[in-house]
Order: sequence, then C-alpha cells, then structure tokens
Amino acid sequence: MRKILKSAWQLTESAVYMFLRIVTRFTGKKLTEQAAASFLQFVKFGIVGLSNTVISYMIYASSLLFFKSRHLLPETDYLAAQMLAFLLSVLWAYYWNDRAVFQTGRSGQRKVFQTLMKTYLTYSFTGLFLSGGLLILWVYIGIPELAAPALNLLFTVPLNFLINKFWTFKPDEKG
Repeated sequence: MRKILKSAWQLTESAVYMFLRIVTRFTGKKLTEQAAASFLQFVKFGIVGLSNTVISYMIYASSLLFFKSRHLLPETDYLAAQMLAFLLSVLWAYYWNDRAVFQTGRSGQRKVFQTLMKTYLTYSFTGLFLSGGLLILWVYIGIPELAAPALNLLFTVPLNFLINKFWTFKPDEKG
C-alpha cells in the first residue's frame, strides 16, 4: 500500500510540473522552484481535502445508519454522526497533511498534540464559522442555496491552506 501511495504522489508531482511547464511556456513567465513547490503543495492539500470530504461523508452516513438501526439518540442522531465525522475526518486530514503535504523534513519538528489542536481549530474556523457566514452572505445577495457552498470553496480552501502552511504545520524553528 505504501508503494502505491508513493507512486501516486510521484505521478501527481509529475503531472503538476508538466502543467506548470505548459503554463509558463504559454505565459512567458519564469517559474521559480519555490513557486512550483508551493503550487505542488497546494495541489496535494486539495487531494487530501477531497479525500477528507469523502471520509467525512462515509463516517457520517455509516454512523447515522448505525444510530438509527439501534434507536440510539433518536432526537440528535444526525448531530452525533456529524460530530463523529468531524472529529475523525479532521484527524484523517491532520495525518495526511502532516505526512504528505507539510512535511517537516530534518529542519524542524512539530509538537504532535499542539499541531493536532491547531488543525481542529483551523477546520472549526473555516468549516463552521467562515463557511456559515459566507453561506448567509451568498444567499442574501441572491446566489442559489445549492450553489452557495461550492462558491465558499473559492475562499475557504486557499485560506485553509495558508493557515495550515504558515501556522498549523509550521515547523518549530528550534528543531
């Protein structure tokens, strides 16, 4: 399994670099190695986010079905399922962002518990507060309710990436 994942990341890297070469040829702009690495990191963050969304929904649906089949928490089963999905999917995102996206390398080490708590805070802010506020705004200005959450992604994904890169997963300088 590890070999498959490593091959998938290498394939992703190759595709991203090929895309960047095409874009730079087309635009005539010079691309620095640091900019290319940051773009690749953003793409990997997006892949982790997509997998996180799938995991979250699977946990939510299976938990909800389990609670309903056992007649557990009949008034709040969907909320309990959502809480469980949030807790476990953010843990999933933490693991993969730490291992594959924001690797510390040898230059510094992060404190696991502190970084995990920052991950939960980041996802709470962007997933609950910011998304909720933007949803209200979009609907208020006339964006259809079904389209509004997709529009949120244009703001929450880049912001979540920047918060994770420069705060949550920032290596400890003392390393």
